Amino acid sequence: MLTTVVFDADETLLDLRPAVTGGLVAVLDEMRRLTPAAAEVTLAELESEWGAVFGEMKAAPVAEIRRAALARSLARGLDDHLDEVATLFFARRFALTRPFPDVPPALATLRDRYTLGFATNGNSRTERCGLAGEFAFEVYAHVNGLPKKPASEFFGAVVAAAGVPAEQIVYVGDSWEHDVVAPQRAGLRSVWLNRQGLSRPAGCTPDGEVSTLAELPAVLVDLPTVSSDRVEACIELRG
Repeated sequence: MLTTVVFDADETLLDLRPAVTGGLVAVLDEMRRLTPAAAEVTLAELESEWGAVFGEMKAAPVAEIRRAALARSLARGLDDHLDEVATLFFARRFALTRPFPDVPPALATLRDRYTLGFATNGNSRTERCGLAGEFAFEVYAHVNGLPKKPASEFFGAVVAAAGVPAEQIVYVGDSWEHDVVAPQRAGLRSVWLNRQGLSRPAGCTPDGEVSTLAELPAVLVDLPTVSSDRVEACIELRG
């Protein structure tokens, strides 16, 4: 029996991209104010810095990755301004971060039947993103040394926080690797939130798929039980 629904944060519940863009626009404006050398810098260049550092830092806390990306952006004679620019970015990013429109009604409907949880690799704290008080428990990577998804320890922490067996928990998120494959390997069920209408990758099959969270309550009612074949297939996929 399904008792608990746990959500990923960024791009699942939270419309992160406009917030990040707004933060970088504020950074660009500040760079141009500080030095004429930044006059030719573009927003696209600032956006690309994340990808330039992420590969080497993907296991690090998200805030550290963002600081490293900002440091690359400021390597135009503005290195001494990293702390103030990072503060500016995060203030603007959190001020603009809000749930997708389908989130509040979906959570209100689901709360009548299930325990709701929030578990993320990122730094989107509920109280800073318009989701304060919505969840029975919250799990954050890097708190008390907890590794990021797709590590099995992350989902072990989710199970411990939920206080029920793994098979009673469904994890809902937009990332195939992190939110479908990884929770299934840990014995949880998974629902893929596919807002973009992407084709399913080969390998694991999610227990459910939705294009909007408005569809989630109905999908959960018909969610299949966990099968040993499904778990074994996901373990094989990990290789």
